[in-house]
Amino acid sequence: MSRVWFAGDLETAATFWRVLRRDGVTLGFTTHDRDLWFDGVLHRASPGMVPAAIRKSADLEPDSAEVRGALTHEAITGEDLAAGRFDGAQVRIGVVDWETRDREVLYAGIIGAIREEDGGFSADLVSRKAELHRDPVPRTSPTCRAAFCGPGCNLNPMRFSREVSLSSVDPATNSVQFAEAIDVDLYVGGTLLWLDGPEASFVSGIVAGNGSGGLVLDRPIDETMQNGTRARLREGCDHTLDTCGERFANAANFRGEPFLPGNDLLTRYPPPAG
Repeated sequence: MSRVWFAGDLETAATFWRVLRRDGVTLGFTTHDRDLWFDGVLHRASPGMVPAAIRKSADLEPDSAEVRGALTHEAITGEDLAAGRFDGAQVRIGVVDWETRDREVLYAGIIGAIREEDGGFSADLVSRKAELHRDPVPRTSPTCRAAFCGPGCNLNPMRFSREVSLSSVDPATNSVQFAEAIDVDLYVGGTLLWLDGPEASFVSGIVAGNGSGGLVLDRPIDETMQNGTRARLREGCDHTLDTCGERFANAANFRGEPFLPGNDLLTRYPPPAG
């Protein structure tokens, strides 16, 4: 039988919230005046960060919530927020009995928009019910809609990935060079995952080659990155049928309609009678 919360005049209850970042880091916080350990996570006392409002409904409309706080806790810094480490992170908010550790999750969702101002931050949370408003029917497109090596594409990502080590950084062109020789053309349009260093777990898109065997990235590079920092490169794909069939031999899994007539077919005129 589930516990009835706040049934008496005095309750040993505190709010807790848990942040599960996409890079695998899990952070826990509580409004209690001491750290609490439960569910295998240390929830740190953070009276400066509290859920500002939680709205739950019984219908299919998305629930909403917001968290506000000061950038005073070592676990959340302005640099991490600006770098996107908390973008799309999962959030669990609930109530916990700080004596018995009985707890109940009141809200589950993901972090949406984050705003930083006056030494503090606020984050909008989006509930899982928001997924019910997404259109599950895919639209037609001449290019493949599947993510390369993702669901639908079904290729093994390890076949098209390799580990490299950094040899130099060029902040002027936002490009990197590696100790290993690489075929730049294979990786344009792909991704780079940093395995260690100050940007460990960050993924950058590869937009072009720099003309000297290096790669230009779509994210600003930390200039303190040391030579020897490890990264994992994944090849790129332009999502065309020719590339899918000729380069990857994966045309059977192509998720597009390259031969489907477009809307311009409706505006065409018949040729004049000759």
